[in-house]
Amino acid sequence: MLDCLEHQEDHLETLHRAMAQRRFLVLTGAGISTSSGIPDYRDSEGVRRGRAPMMYQEFLATTQARRRYWARAMLGWPKVRIAQPNAAHRALATLQQRQRISGLVTQNVDTLHDQAGSHDVIELHGSLHRVLCLDCQQRSERDVIQQLMETENPYLAGVDAVQAPDGDTLLDPAFEERFQVPRCPHCTGQRLKPDVVFFGENVAQTTAAKAMAAVADADGLLVVGSSLMAYSAFRLCKAMVEQGKPVIAINLGKTRGDELLQVKIQASCERLLPLLVERLR
Repeated sequence: MLDCLEHQEDHLETLHRAMAQRRFLVLTGAGISTSSGIPDYRDSEGVRRGRAPMMYQEFLATTQARRRYWARAMLGWPKVRIAQPNAAHRALATLQQRQRISGLVTQNVDTLHDQAGSHDVIELHGSLHRVLCLDCQQRSERDVIQQLMETENPYLAGVDAVQAPDGDTLLDPAFEERFQVPRCPHCTGQRLKPDVVFFGENVAQTTAAKAMAAVADADGLLVVGSSLMAYSAFRLCKAMVEQGKPVIAINLGKTRGDELLQVKIQASCERLLPLLVERLR
């Protein structure tokens, strides 16, 4: 226990030295939300857990694929909706309020940073709390679509499915065959998509440009809970290094950017970030 406390003090001192006089941009990944009950995609070696997620091209291709996605997502949404920010989210919100960090970019689609009090969060991969109609381009609140699905698919009431990342679930295919895909409240189209970036889909150009501008404005980058396997996040680390600025990571396990990191801290962000708030007071 003493050894853990000594390492914790070392980690704090490292972060304090780096961030005391400089304003870092913060980039967060799934690892910051696991303590809030939302599973992550990868293990400590950066290897994807379980089955591969649905690709964007597959989702667009057939009604069957969209039926499969929405049946599983209907059962996964309630746990995402009730998830609460944890100590790490709240610590970053406090650092932003005190102008100790220059901004916040997240790969997560759970809106927990917003709920914790952070503002102007750059959502690289969108938000599960919104639904986009691919026919009329109008957006709806996810709760509205959820209510439609639950009304039209009462046979799924009470079905227990294992939670997977990003509001997905591990659902027996037998439950998917009867599922009624929701219609858009605006145009009645059936090509509804969560307002997130699927695997195989590109980050919106405006979002990518905003993230790059945030990199240019920052004195360094603090990565929290991300394996950086997604290129949309990894490229921000590369850009920061190319500008001669430090990149530090707090992450339990391997990252794609290990060779780019000035410092890597393998510790719990939920424990370390609140202590950093106090140290930077």
